[in-house]
Amino acid sequence: MRRRTFLTATAGAAALTTGVGAAPAGAVTARDPRHSRLLTWFRDTHRSIETMTTRFGLTADNLDLSGPAPVLSKVTSPTNIGCGLWTTVAAAGLGILGDEEATARLERTVAAVEKLERHHGFWLNWYDPEDGSTVTVWPATGEKVRPFLSSVDNAWLVTGLRIAADAAPSLRARIGALLDGADWSFFYTPYDAEDPVKGPGQLRGGFWTDKDEWTSHHYGALNTEPRMASYLGIADGSLPTDHYWHVSRTLLPGAEQSQKPGGHHVTVDGVKVWQGHYTYRGRKLVPTWGGSMFEALMVPLFVPEAEWSPRSWGRTHARYVRSQIAHGMDEAGYGYWGFSPANIPEGGYSEYGVDPIGMLKDGYTSKGVVTPHASFLALPFAEREALANLRALEEDFGAYDPGYGFRDSVNVRTGRVSDFVLALDQGMIAAALAQRLSPGLLRRPFRRDGFAARVKPLLRKEAFSI
Repeated sequence: MRRRTFLTATAGAAALTTGVGAAPAGAVTARDPRHSRLLTWFRDTHRSIETMTTRFGLTADNLDLSGPAPVLSKVTSPTNIGCGLWTTVAAAGLGILGDEEATARLERTVAAVEKLERHHGFWLNWYDPEDGSTVTVWPATGEKVRPFLSSVDNAWLVTGLRIAADAAPSLRARIGALLDGADWSFFYTPYDAEDPVKGPGQLRGGFWTDKDEWTSHHYGALNTEPRMASYLGIADGSLPTDHYWHVSRTLLPGAEQSQKPGGHHVTVDGVKVWQGHYTYRGRKLVPTWGGSMFEALMVPLFVPEAEWSPRSWGRTHARYVRSQIAHGMDEAGYGYWGFSPANIPEGGYSEYGVDPIGMLKDGYTSKGVVTPHASFLALPFAEREALANLRALEEDFGAYDPGYGFRDSVNVRTGRVSDFVLALDQGMIAAALAQRLSPGLLRRPFRRDGFAARVKPLLRKEAFSI
């Protein structure tokens, strides 16, 4: 018997079932003055993902736009591939790609994914986008790369595959066969009441396949991007529902963290839960680990957390955005905001965030580096401010490329604009724009079956102390 219950195999036509027709409630219609700008931003963002996607079908990690012609990175990850899949579905849903072309692109990517080396049903962290071979030596440095299974990166590939299966009936059986082996219990350490340190009821960060070695850490913070893996596993039945209650809203009082939390204990489904919160500039919220935007707001691009849990998830998401705005505009005085891991404008990659809204002591800081994807993630919660911030980055710094969308980051103190676009960040932008232009377009697989039966009831019970 198949354990997974929310991917329904349906024999059928090759046409995509994107649900496009009459504009959904809340959509930005063609009569809205914002429509043209948002659609232009989506077209150029989609073009950057197209450019990053090889003939083999895999979306590379990034694109270097510093020279006369764009240069594709020589590596890709499961997250990058997932971004390519959902961006293609979004482009079809918004009428930018025809159904036949979109289906052909999805088929090419699925065929490539079928050829990738896997272990324990999951995908390794780095492949060559040109042929799908496993990366064993980092191209830029020659440094050896150990084969690693990342729970969070695999979650984003599975997300993209589920969106593709929902949109393309002809691919459902093949994608179902791929996902049948992806059993999230592989990463799970069951809860042990006698020793919750060794048995926390949480997901491991990952696994090195060369020495059968686990990472030393679990993903213990609820309001971080790995909760997508948690939702996927709970929805398909490979993780118990009580896993959700064993992940921390904040660390316990007395534990080393960036501020002393407020809150109280409650018992939910037989589990004692510390409903902790932080306070930043008068706002109570559930912190992330590092204080960055994508930790909090990448997951609700797909899972309707704010709708299912308006007084808890909806409230903390809105306050989190307000806190990011307050840091950039008032506390730091940059005049711009939106802090999240991104390309360092001068080269490289770093985590950026607002330290007081992250649990990590001496955690992510903003350093004057603003990334556009953060404003797109904020659209459902502060649209006016997000659009104004994006227009300012475009007009004041030239951070928008008419061919490829927003560059990845801007140092607003020096004016230095990144030379790169990153597949992850462009993928978030594409999903956020699709959600605004056609609400629900990418959420359909996460509203039914196991998500409706198992995840939604958990979020309905959630009662953050905010």
